[in-house]
Amino acid sequence: MKFRILTLFPEMFDGFLSTSIIGRAVAQNHIKIECDNIREYSENRHKKVDDAPFGGGAGMVMMVQPLKDALQAKPIAPKGKVIYMSPLGSRLTHDKVVDLSQYDELVIVCGHYEGIDQRFIDRYVDEEISIGDFVLTGGELAAMVLVDSVSRMVTHVLSNDDSASDESFANGLLEYPQYTRPASYDGDVVPDVLISGNHAKIEKWRLDQSLALTKLRRPDLYEAYMQKKVDKKL
Repeated sequence: MKFRILTLFPEMFDGFLSTSIIGRAVAQNHIKIECDNIREYSENRHKKVDDAPFGGGAGMVMMVQPLKDALQAKPIAPKGKVIYMSPLGSRLTHDKVVDLSQYDELVIVCGHYEGIDQRFIDRYVDEEISIGDFVLTGGELAAMVLVDSVSRMVTHVLSNDDSASDESFANGLLEYPQYTRPASYDGDVVPDVLISGNHAKIEKWRLDQSLALTKLRRPDLYEAYMQKKVDKKL
């Protein structure tokens, strides 16, 4: 899978692309990530990419021309999608992440300042996505969140492909508590069922824990999960 990121600050991605799971996935060619500097496509001799908003107001707005030329500088895969990271977009969820992982290429546009000219969004953007109800200085951090979450769904990116299916939200519930060695530390011991060797009991314990945690911390997810169970029975 390929990610192409259009940004004014490609240097922000240096550490992200070379460390941990993402760095390993890039090195092993499970995913490909390119960062293109929008400023390089400006026709302005000073490489200007923004201007004051029509109608007045604070801040600057990124202009159409550099964005359009940056986008069209390289062909997009037939099964590709152009995404603009924006607080006006639809909320990023696990289901959305799974859906996006089915594409061959995602082109992610990172805005800055007061945003980008609406004409670019209307003509070239397939979907706007938000990572939450808050505002960031630019779209770069949001783009990293999107790339990281989608990459985990790509085959062989995780060392164990089953890991993604066990995590929070994968089945509509929060994940159960995790423990590792030693079995006892400072008087705190691991639940007996986890060292019992009885896999059926372990799976039941994990489901019970997920249900309890989800009901306590995310009642909205719990209600949706239980409703799906009822609908399935019907």
